[in-house]
Amino acid sequence: MTAPAPVRLAGPGPESSSTLAGTAGDAAAITGAPARRSGLTFGALALVLLVLVAVSAGSGQMNIPVTEVAGSVLRRLGLPWGPAPAADHAEAALYLVRFPRVMLTVLVGAALAIGGVLMQGIFGNPLAEPGVVGVSAGAAAGACLVIVTGFSGLGEWSVVAAAFGGGLLATWLVYTTARQSGRTEVVTLILTGVAVNAVGGALIAFFTFIGDASAREEIVFWQLGSFNGTRWQHVAVVAPIVLVGCALAWSLARRLDLLALGERPARHLGVEVERLRGVAIVIVALLTSAAVAFTGIIAFVGLVVPHLLRMVLGPGHRLLLPAAILGGAVLLSAADLGARTLVSFADLPIGMLTALIGGPFFFYLIRRTRRGAGGWS
Repeated sequence: MTAPAPVRLAGPGPESSSTLAGTAGDAAAITGAPARRSGLTFGALALVLLVLVAVSAGSGQMNIPVTEVAGSVLRRLGLPWGPAPAADHAEAALYLVRFPRVMLTVLVGAALAIGGVLMQGIFGNPLAEPGVVGVSAGAAAGACLVIVTGFSGLGEWSVVAAAFGGGLLATWLVYTTARQSGRTEVVTLILTGVAVNAVGGALIAFFTFIGDASAREEIVFWQLGSFNGTRWQHVAVVAPIVLVGCALAWSLARRLDLLALGERPARHLGVEVERLRGVAIVIVALLTSAAVAFTGIIAFVGLVVPHLLRMVLGPGHRLLLPAAILGGAVLLSAADLGARTLVSFADLPIGMLTALIGGPFFFYLIRRTRRGAGGWS
C-alpha cells in the first residue's frame, strides 16, 4: 500500500479537502482483496473446518466413520439421511465427549485469532499477538494461585474464575501503566506487557515450587494447554463471550482500516485513536481470558492465523475478522486432532503443538521484517 499523502492541519481548503479525499480513498482501497479470491478463501476455510469437525468427532479410541458422524447429526436435525453409528455407545461418545470438545476447540481458535487481528491492527505490527499484553500470563498465575491454595469457593469453577480474573487484571495493569496524559504509548504498552509476562512466569514458578505433587501436576497440565475433559457446560460459558467479542471486534473494522493509514490521518478522519485502542484491548482481554480459562495457555494462534490471512486477503479488516474466525478454528481443530491421534492412547498437550508451529513462524516473521520484505500494509 502506498503511503498516504500528508494531511494538512491548517484548516479547510481546496488542497486539504483533496488530500483528505485521497486519504479516504486509500482507506476504502485497504479493504481490497479480489472478490473471487476472498470467496474461494472463505469457501475453502469453511469446507476444511467442516471436514475437520467431522473427522475429529469420529477419531479416538472408538473410531466412528465420518459418514456415520454426519448421519447421526442429520438424524438429530430431523433429516434421516446417511447411516447411523453402528458401534455400541457411539452416540453417547459423540454427544457427551467428542462434540463438546470439538465445539470448544472451534470457539477458542476463533477467539485467539480475532484477538491477534485486533492486536496487530492497533499496533500496526505483524509480531503482535494477545500474549503481548500479558493476558495469558495473568490468567495462568490466577489459576495456579487457586490450584495451590485449594480455594473452592466457586466449586468446580474456581480455577476458571481465577484465570479469567487474572487475565483481566493483567490487562488492566498493563493498560493503566502505559496510559499517560490521556494517551497510550504503544512502546510502553509492549514493554509493560513483557514485564507482566515475566512476573506472571515467576509467580507460576513459585506456585509450582510450593505446591504439592498433585498441584504441580495440575499446574503443568494447565500451562501446556489441553481440551481434555471438556463438557457442554464449558461451551455454554465460552460461547456467549466469544460471540459478543467477535461482534464487538467487527464493529471496529472500519476504524482499524483508517488507523492503518497512520494515527494523524486516522484522527483527521474522525477516529478517536486512544479510545479505539482501549476498546480493542478490552475485547482482546475478554476473548483471551475466556479462551485460556478452560484450556490453559495456547500460544501463537493469534500470531500465525492473522498474518497468513493478511497475505491472502490483504489488510482490510472487514474480510480479515470473519476470515480469522474460520482460520483460527481450522488451525486449532487440526492441532487438537493431531494431539489426540499422533500418539496412540495419549492426549498430547495442544499448547506444545501450536508452539511447534508458531515458534518457527515467529522466527520467519522476524527475519522477514528485518529484511524489509513487504507483506504488511
